[in-house]
Amino acid sequence: MAGNRGVSHVTEPVVAAAEQLPDWATLVRAPNPGPMTLEGTNTWVLRAEGATPAVVVDPGPADEGHLRAVAGHGPVAAVLITHGHPDHVDGLARFRELTGAPLRRSGGRLAGLTLDLIETPGHTSDSVCLLVEADGQQAVLTGDTILGRGTTVVAWPDGDLGDYLASLERLARLVGVPVLPGHGPPLTDCGGAAGYYLAHRRARLEQVRAAVSGGAGTPAEVLAVVYADVDRSLWPAAEWSVRAQLAYLAAEPGESPAGSRPLDEL
Repeated sequence: MAGNRGVSHVTEPVVAAAEQLPDWATLVRAPNPGPMTLEGTNTWVLRAEGATPAVVVDPGPADEGHLRAVAGHGPVAAVLITHGHPDHVDGLARFRELTGAPLRRSGGRLAGLTLDLIETPGHTSDSVCLLVEADGQQAVLTGDTILGRGTTVVAWPDGDLGDYLASLERLARLVGVPVLPGHGPPLTDCGGAAGYYLAHRRARLEQVRAAVSGGAGTPAEVLAVVYADVDRSLWPAAEWSVRAQLAYLAAEPGESPAGSRPLDEL
């Protein structure tokens, strides 16, 4: 079977980490570190200079200490979420009890902040990013669409690789705009990170094509070839991406990977 052809698992920031946050952003990290959450889920408290209320993005898991720490930055004008994975939203109901803050699902002007909601499906079907500007400083909050370290998974079947590639192309236009991710450290350049992710995803697709051509007939077999350099603890999540890649290839016009079977048979 075909090998990895030089594409390896990424564990470090794909562009330079940012040494400073925008003046209007405060990071409160949840105490839930792990293989999928890195150092923990990043909850972002956004407050423009001179503005009393704050906007909170992704309250995080249902950890009482964490939620109270975030609430301590109140008052809170509104809560926004980047996507519905539990490590980002399980604490939402309790946080709203603590603060009385409404859940907001759109952008606009709020508490001295300009919030531009960008639909970025792919990691999940409901993933969004937030381009925020205040006090002359911009940054984009990316949830799990772009991480502070490494690359993210396409959480098939809810996630879709075609959607994800289109979302990355959209984010690649934000050249030089800092990234405030859902996990890991902030980054200096959204456009650069998105460009790296695009190249990495396309290289992985070529690996999947080669693995199938080489005889891999199931997602598990493709996984063992393409993600051989990935820690086994991450293989269940990596298999989501494999299934998303196989679905993407099967949907290409005139394209059906040799030896592949419909996903509902695998």
